[in-house]
Amino acid sequence: MEKYGNTGIVFDLDGTLWDSSKQVVPAWNRVLDLYPQLHKHITETDMCGFMGKTLDNIAGLMFPDMNENERMEILRECCREEQVYLREHGGTLYPDLEKTLMLLQDKYKLFIVSNCQDGYVQTFLDYYGFGRYFTDFEMSGRTGQIKGENIKLVIARNHLTKAVYVGDTLGDKEAANYAGVPFIYAKYGFGNLEREENAIDNIGQIIDCVNDLFAAYN
Repeated sequence: MEKYGNTGIVFDLDGTLWDSSKQVVPAWNRVLDLYPQLHKHITETDMCGFMGKTLDNIAGLMFPDMNENERMEILRECCREEQVYLREHGGTLYPDLEKTLMLLQDKYKLFIVSNCQDGYVQTFLDYYGFGRYFTDFEMSGRTGQIKGENIKLVIARNHLTKAVYVGDTLGDKEAANYAGVPFIYAKYGFGNLEREENAIDNIGQIIDCVNDLFAAYN
């Protein structure tokens, strides 16, 4: 029998494991400065509202009057610039994240599924050396699939018989429901959900939460 069995915790990234909004905003604005005719800058509030959304949705929100090809090209430039910045500076980890990952890793396999562009999850893992904690990851920018499909993909290719998804937005909850797995709501992130049965106020609380969920897992 494998050390971890076939039980896994799948995490969202932004608003669940880290907050990169303060770092990403200036990187995106440097790109937007190259297009002065747009008269466009974004704020941290704007960025928080983008978290959890797919790139095409974000592009539509930023440039509603621009054709799809043009706005996606600008957004891809923003994403390339943000990865350069984050590889040099990192983001802001939520308190006790690494300690929690170390404890969880002793019992469960850990994964990441995000709506980000290809390379973003890798940047997170590489900057902090967290690749040793995670078995696999996936993102919409690599597969072209919605988050729920990517959760199902990670579960299938890692032969998981039990899994939960941890996220901070309504989209994360809907993705977990789509994939047919329990959802744990990270209240400390960017979302604002009410009356969630499995909710945590900080990342450290996930240990007891997942232990209880897996104990009751059918």
